[in-house]
Amino acid sequence: MPSRRKTTMFASAFLTCVCSFVVICVVLATQDWMNSEVRFSGTNSSSTVSLSYGLFSGTCELLVGAGLQVSESAFQVADNLRSTQAKSMITAIIVILVLSLLSSLLSAGFTCTNAVSNPYQTFLGPIGVYTWNSLCGPFTLLAMILFPVNIEENDLSTELARGCFSSLQTHIGSAHIYGYSYWLMLLIIFQNIASVIIIYIYDHARYSKKKEQERPIENAPKDVILF
Repeated sequence: MPSRRKTTMFASAFLTCVCSFVVICVVLATQDWMNSEVRFSGTNSSSTVSLSYGLFSGTCELLVGAGLQVSESAFQVADNLRSTQAKSMITAIIVILVLSLLSSLLSAGFTCTNAVSNPYQTFLGPIGVYTWNSLCGPFTLLAMILFPVNIEENDLSTELARGCFSSLQTHIGSAHIYGYSYWLMLLIIFQNIASVIIIYIYDHARYSKKKEQERPIENAPKDVILF
């Protein structure tokens, strides 16, 4: 059976891993990644498309002239994208987050195993926890980087606006605000860092205690050596 200290430390790491898993599920399920206002000029008047969307779906609203609402509808992100590059990047972000989800699940499994037992295999110990957390965090960070790149480089909001309303003409500007679904990924990264720190503290304390017990004989008192 593991010591009380080990159980406490790994149970704490397990909770952070479970929280990370839940937050990734929320990030994938909610559709408040981006809120955009895309402006277009027309023959007689200008128009603005207000968008709110995530990785899978969203809503769009067309405002003409001085803010008169003309139409509002829901849409599927994949159906509204004509650019292969933009669509491929959205798919890549989803795949990366799914990998992050699996890494978080495995990390939770490893920490739970160590909280209730002493695994014989080295990889099932702290090394395994380090490994899966070191994958989950970078995967999430990569998703955070790719999404803004898709917004700026591939004009994602403009593509989606044109997919909602085909009559739009010349694009003259856009304004973007990242939603809570996007910023929750920062919480995932912090939770992974917290898990690694907790396991490191335990592992470092165990190593220090082991080295203390294996002190060389020259550090022993002289009377003990003579005896």
